[in-house]
Amino acid sequence: MYLVFSKNKETAAAATPVSPGQPSSNGRRTSTTSSSNTRAPPPPTTTTTTTATSTADANRQYSSFEDQYGRLPPGWERRTDNFGRTYYVDHNTRTTSWKRPAVDNTTAATINGAPAVSSLANNTSVGGGLLQPESSTSIDERRRQFVDRSLPDGGNTTTTTAANTGSSLSQSQVTALASTGATTSGLGELPPGWEQRYTPEGRSYFVDHNTRTTTWVDPRRQQYIRTYGPTSSTVQQQPVSQLGPLPSGWEMRLTNTARIYFVDHNTKTTTWDDPRLPSSLDQNVPQYKRDFRRKVIYFRSQPALRILPGQCLIKVQRSNIFEDAYQEIMRQSPEDLKKRLMIEFDGEEGVDYGGVSREFFFLLSHEMFNPVYCLFEYSSHDNYTIQINPNSGINPEHLNYFKFIGRVVGLGVFHRRFLDAFFIGALYKMLLKKKVGLQDMEGVDHEVYNSLKWMMENSIDGILDLTFAVDDEVFGEIVQVELKPGGKDIEVTDENKKEYIELFTQWKISDRVSAQLKAFMDGFNELIPEDLVTVFDERELELLIGGISEIDVEDWKKHTDYRGYQEGDQTVQWFWKIVSEWDNESKARLLQFTTGTSRIPVNGFKDLQGSDGPRRFTIEKAGEISQLPKSHTCFNRVDLPEYDDYESMKRKLTWAVEETIGFGQE
Repeated sequence: MYLVFSKNKETAAAATPVSPGQPSSNGRRTSTTSSSNTRAPPPPTTTTTTTATSTADANRQYSSFEDQYGRLPPGWERRTDNFGRTYYVDHNTRTTSWKRPAVDNTTAATINGAPAVSSLANNTSVGGGLLQPESSTSIDERRRQFVDRSLPDGGNTTTTTAANTGSSLSQSQVTALASTGATTSGLGELPPGWEQRYTPEGRSYFVDHNTRTTTWVDPRRQQYIRTYGPTSSTVQQQPVSQLGPLPSGWEMRLTNTARIYFVDHNTKTTTWDDPRLPSSLDQNVPQYKRDFRRKVIYFRSQPALRILPGQCLIKVQRSNIFEDAYQEIMRQSPEDLKKRLMIEFDGEEGVDYGGVSREFFFLLSHEMFNPVYCLFEYSSHDNYTIQINPNSGINPEHLNYFKFIGRVVGLGVFHRRFLDAFFIGALYKMLLKKKVGLQDMEGVDHEVYNSLKWMMENSIDGILDLTFAVDDEVFGEIVQVELKPGGKDIEVTDENKKEYIELFTQWKISDRVSAQLKAFMDGFNELIPEDLVTVFDERELELLIGGISEIDVEDWKKHTDYRGYQEGDQTVQWFWKIVSEWDNESKARLLQFTTGTSRIPVNGFKDLQGSDGPRRFTIEKAGEISQLPKSHTCFNRVDLPEYDDYESMKRKLTWAVEETIGFGQE
């Protein structure tokens, strides 16, 4: 959305919004009653402005950017308050003044071919005051401030010092800037995809071609935010554009002390809180969401995740997107892939402002995860979640392709594009180098999971004849694999069965695909450093890679079965009312809690799969009202007690979905 810069003096942004539109000192929003963000300065005196002009000048109509003394300096505008008094607005610094600004001889404007009034060089009486000429040093400083969007001296001392010294700030100054929210000017080239332009009145603004938006705030301005790592927090300096675009309908502005504030045009309110950062706006959201947002902010703010200057052009044919993308992405260095991403489909002209690249990742996801290429296979749990195919070696180039796929996933995360991927939960754990366990087997092979679970819960001495070796079929040939050295000669007993289950699970899920996983991680870590991604858990990593798909509650209800309940029962009605009131993220977590994945099949809930084939989502009447709801991910079932009241049910369901870890909650 491009902002429209109005020439109307009543709507042009010039200074800090007045109360009630200005954020309060505690950071909370206040309503704004007008779209105008301009205020006249308080009157220094009550003297009425009088100007002696010639008859010709008196009859002439001047624009807002000139008067009888000539053209105003670039970025200045003349206005009149409701008492008829003239004041001047400096759009360069967002300040107002009763005093008319002076211009030097090199920039003096001419009107209708005549030179500007020469009396400006002298002390000229205007409205009881004196128009003082500015020195060349002052004018040069004004020009520099106009280009760099800094503040005039005499404003906020800390900000001015920071602007002059750049990165040579003391730790106490940096901490103070972080606590007050003040910013400092930034120099150098604009970020990739940005352009500086000027309005007809001479006021500069900035165009972000990446998101097709405009802003008055220089994206090079430096802000100081407190970021949260795994064990500590630090204050980090970074450009205001580093955190990415604002949500739709939001705008960033500066006060005359260089503090950033935000305008939410959706609700006509202003706030000190950056909507991209965790803040007081998060006080009423679940802890997991606050934690995830903090992790994402920490992750995105790291230098390794900054887009490099230049462009990364990837040109592909739709009909051959897999191979074309492989050739294009593998021929480029990791540094090239970190430049601004530009996707071009062969034979289709257009500029990639995000939509083309999103389509590219969507189409490529469907191709490279297609089991027909033998790189991935469907899990036995269903036919849409995928896992690495242990027999992918049938393709002699399979490891190069896994490195390519790792690069694609890393490329999507780096450039904030989602992949249409449906990995099993255990794969996300392996990407984080976490140890897999028995519970992870449930999403991989339900029959094996039930067998191992029975072993864990029952005595096997004299019943099962097992050793620490397993038979594996590789291209039709049976191969014996030892789970530990000499394993074929070690009998499994009640005493060592726990070790056997751990080793068997590790082999079944991870060890068989260790070479493929290593190649995948090599490609992924070329763009996303390993130490950064480990701040997330496996469920958060799934959201980071795949995002949240839009969930149609009506389609969900339409393809739901009930056991012990009828669709019209009060408990069922409460359940769907709660789900309907939740935002999409909470719905996705409920889906993840009950089915093992936050994604839904392409054709909707009618294609939902269980461990034994197609299985609809099921709500079963089970459990005591004092208990939380339980889920059975292999059967897409939730056990829902018949709670006494709506609030109790909402509280317990929310708690179960937000705080429970793991796929089967029994």
